[in-house]
Amino acid sequence: MSADGCSDPSVVEWEDNQLMMMTACDDGRRRVYESGDKGESWTEALGTLSRVWGNKHEGPEKGVRSGFTTATIVGDGDDNNRKVMLVTLPVYTEEVEDDNEKRNEKGELHLWLTDNTHIVDIGPVSSDEENVTASTLLYKSGTNNQETLIALYEKKKSGEETQSSPGMVSVLLTEQLKRVKDVLATWKKVDDIVSKLCLSSNTEGASTETVCSAGKITAGLVGFLSGNFSQNEWMDEYLGVNATVQKNNGGAKETSATVTEPPYGVKFEGAWAEWPVGQQGENQLYHFANYNFTLVATVSIDGEPQEGSPIPLMGVKINNTKDTKNTVLMGLSYSSGGKWKLSCGDEAPKDLSSTLKPETTYQVAIVLHNGTKGSAYVDGKPVVDEQCTLKNNEGKNISHFYIGGDKVDTGNNDNKDVSVTVKNVLLYNRPLDDTEIGAL
Repeated sequence: MSADGCSDPSVVEWEDNQLMMMTACDDGRRRVYESGDKGESWTEALGTLSRVWGNKHEGPEKGVRSGFTTATIVGDGDDNNRKVMLVTLPVYTEEVEDDNEKRNEKGELHLWLTDNTHIVDIGPVSSDEENVTASTLLYKSGTNNQETLIALYEKKKSGEETQSSPGMVSVLLTEQLKRVKDVLATWKKVDDIVSKLCLSSNTEGASTETVCSAGKITAGLVGFLSGNFSQNEWMDEYLGVNATVQKNNGGAKETSATVTEPPYGVKFEGAWAEWPVGQQGENQLYHFANYNFTLVATVSIDGEPQEGSPIPLMGVKINNTKDTKNTVLMGLSYSSGGKWKLSCGDEAPKDLSSTLKPETTYQVAIVLHNGTKGSAYVDGKPVVDEQCTLKNNEGKNISHFYIGGDKVDTGNNDNKDVSVTVKNVLLYNRPLDDTEIGAL
């Protein structure tokens, strides 16, 4: 067991002779470590895969080993071959009350796909009646769609005594491999779309060759919200985590979120979208946001906010404790008189020198650096001269991003005639620099 209380390692070789190790840890999260010196030293991969997946850290299934392998998936043409990591882990049913104690009933084995930036749940591998523990993955490359992927896992039938020996199951994952290829094709398509967005909005003086190339502007790009909207969900174009529309109960003349005409966006009236981080629960695909992120969006406002009732445009909230409500870690809002406001940690929101005009489109961005410093941009320019310090943030995890608005007290919404339209929301797992933000 490591110094971090982690055990049951699974190790693969990634790009540039880098080793990746997934472990099950006593804190309830699976930590992933990287090594560039053949395992002599290890660094936790906090910006990518570490602590994304939950780990059942109590009971007889505590610390089960994951399936973990790499694969080079063959696409259409040699240029479309892509190296990825494949992971199998049990996803547990929701906790239920049993003799006044909470427990996890059953583990269903899922296959996950990642390229060390994006993560997608490909779906279940085990059958409904099986309770899965440890697993391993076997991959054999091939041509003409002749690759082979096999999952081998331990299982118990639901209801079996915990002392009974598990059985072994081997499953050929042919359909799951097809799904993997579909997801990779989607990722490539979305990368191309984002690169074109960068080229079309590139500011004077920014080098399109160095900044807007697909390999640079999409480096670290994890999520993208555009025109894929259904009922109360704003779908991530990379097939990762969807944002959910929330609505205020009362105070708004009309509460809605609707897709606009091309170029696609979402118009919020008395509503907003929440993009979950810790709010996801057991598996948190955006856990990196606790350390570094850049969130970029294009926004426009229709209407003038009332005095003393600023319009939240975009921000991030932390969940302090189980007994307190979510509070804003960092956010941009728009107040009466066309003033931008920046909220940063425990400090009171600051009026910024730049002004906003209604029915005008702006690109806004907020950036977190190493979990301690924040910065904000409007139309590619910093809104403050120095990064703001996020105090008293240690041990507090990010709950979610809010986009296009935020919750207000019931009956206290003075801006019922104001709407916010948001499009092209980009989430990165790294802080973008001034040149990169200016090019978007």
